Amino acid sequence: MTKFRATPQIIGRPVWLVILLASAIGGGAGIAAFAKSAQQQRPGKIRTQTDLVTVLASVTDANGRPMPDLKQDAFQISEEGVPQKIELFEPETNRPLDLALMIDSSLSTFKELKFETEASAHFIRQVVRPGDTLGVFEFDETVTRLADFSDDVPKLQSAVRRIAPGTGTSIYDAVVLASDLLKKRPTGRRRAIVLVTDGGETTSISKFDDTRRDAIASGTLLYTIIIRPVKNENGRNTAGEHALITITDSTGGAMYILDDLAQIEEMFDRIDRELRTQYLLGYYPEPTPPARSDRHIQVAVGDGYTVRYRKEYFTPAAP
Repeated sequence: MTKFRATPQIIGRPVWLVILLASAIGGGAGIAAFAKSAQQQRPGKIRTQTDLVTVLASVTDANGRPMPDLKQDAFQISEEGVPQKIELFEPETNRPLDLALMIDSSLSTFKELKFETEASAHFIRQVVRPGDTLGVFEFDETVTRLADFSDDVPKLQSAVRRIAPGTGTSIYDAVVLASDLLKKRPTGRRRAIVLVTDGGETTSISKFDDTRRDAIASGTLLYTIIIRPVKNENGRNTAGEHALITITDSTGGAMYILDDLAQIEEMFDRIDRELRTQYLLGYYPEPTPPARSDRHIQVAVGDGYTVRYRKEYFTPAAP
């Protein structure tokens, strides 16, 4: 068991990192995509090389069901409003997945922590497939790693069952730590965070802007399950809840808001199904983006469908 407490050196530091090719549970994205540009200057000539930008897209119908079997010509992708040519297309990508399961251990107000942890244990057995890894974390005023990334399902289930009620809620610190750890996982894999919380941010050292940027830069999809102990906003601390809506959308993940803890198994099932029906898109940006810039991506699919994807990536400093 490893406890983490955010410090300026570990969590909340400025992030200028180039986005790494990854997952995301999309990169981003879902699969996390990375883009970088390099310039090589010769006498009287500048040659610019642009690397592939990848985007993991999740497509659902009007009822929220994942849509498989779409073809490449169903997708249109743009950067800063400029249409881009799709050079890479993997329908229902089966790239391996690295997933951080982050459980808010301050959920003692529900008095149903055992139900929550058993639902999480069931999700672990569902989601971890050959080649995948999952890490288990709990967070209150600190973030604690209960099990490192592995495919050992019984060990991971045992870890999630050790979660005990705590005090405080460090949502930002949890997202930053998970993003930083996933960023260090091998490239060419999908990355995702599944965060279960009541949304009441109270004790993080990390700030919202750094948290959002870290999540995007890691190429990680954020799936957020918010369990509301109180339905009326006047009775809740909604700061973390509203921030998570923005961060989740930026990464291309999904948010589920529950008024009944009994719905959590259904939400875990939906996340698992979506992770198995994602599309990986790649393009070489034209024109070449400037160094140290925040680039915005637009992905469209046919009428009647909803598509979620990582909305941004960051280019590195010029060499």
